[in-house]
Amino acid sequence: MNEGYREILSVIGPTASGKTLLSLELARRLGGEIISVDSRQVYRFMDIGTDKISREIREEIPHHLIDVVDPDETFSAADFAAGAARAVEEIAARGRVPILAGGTPFYYRALFSDIIDFGVQRWDDTRREYEKEWDQRGSDLLYRKLESLDPVYAAKVHRNDRFRVIRALSIIDRTGKNPTTIRREGQGRRPCFAPLYVGLYPGRAELYRKIGERVREQFSSGYPEEVRSLLDRGYGPDLPSMRGFGYRELAAFHEGKISLEEALEGDIRATKAFSRRQMTWFRRFSPSLWYYVKGVPIQDIARKVVDLWEARKRGQQGI
Repeated sequence: MNEGYREILSVIGPTASGKTLLSLELARRLGGEIISVDSRQVYRFMDIGTDKISREIREEIPHHLIDVVDPDETFSAADFAAGAARAVEEIAARGRVPILAGGTPFYYRALFSDIIDFGVQRWDDTRREYEKEWDQRGSDLLYRKLESLDPVYAAKVHRNDRFRVIRALSIIDRTGKNPTTIRREGQGRRPCFAPLYVGLYPGRAELYRKIGERVREQFSSGYPEEVRSLLDRGYGPDLPSMRGFGYRELAAFHEGKISLEEALEGDIRATKAFSRRQMTWFRRFSPSLWYYVKGVPIQDIARKVVDLWEARKRGQQGI
């Protein structure tokens, strides 16, 4: 770990791998509070489909960045990074242990890397103009413009990365400074966090079995009714929050486009595909310690993680 950085215990892994159970066990053993790293659990009224932790457990163990915005509101990775940084400092100030837990890789990158710029607002009107130009004229023209205005930042992003190219150009237009300059000026204000990743993986066959089991349980526990309620509230299927797997299939079911069984099978297929993408990203995360969790009690893994965490803390304190 870099000198002067606060190390943050971070539980990663694909959906249905056991992250929630491990994070709860760690919070109980370490006196911790949990920061959700989940791009779907930030939305209110979306509980069953996001596998949101119950309110009873949240009363026992405080959770942060759950139920932050309504389904028709925007919540970006930069919003997450700012909120998570605040939560880490508040939890630590209470003498408790911040524990990140969730399966959204880009949120982790937003907090721990320098891809996302802290303290820079969004300008939706400028963004929409650039999006229109991107759609009409393609990516090359805008990427070349970024290269001419900020070659350092342009070298860090792919020319087809629509979000980051447009975000950078919007910043330049509205502030007169490029992202590289803003980052250099703000480095002293940036939270000094470093992750210790603890990964869980039960193997593909077991993971797929658990995914199927979870989705069927969601469908039998009110998931179709939850989506019906969201649609009745006016949250249409075109919203980003409603385009996630499960919600989009059930919205199609309620529109009469597919059967309930087709919605269920579509959700399972999409969740399996998502789990593969998660692992592609998470395998690149470092430093990380992976546990094969098939048939292993979560308490055993928690005990090992706690021992490791406490040993690292003793080493940092020179004990």
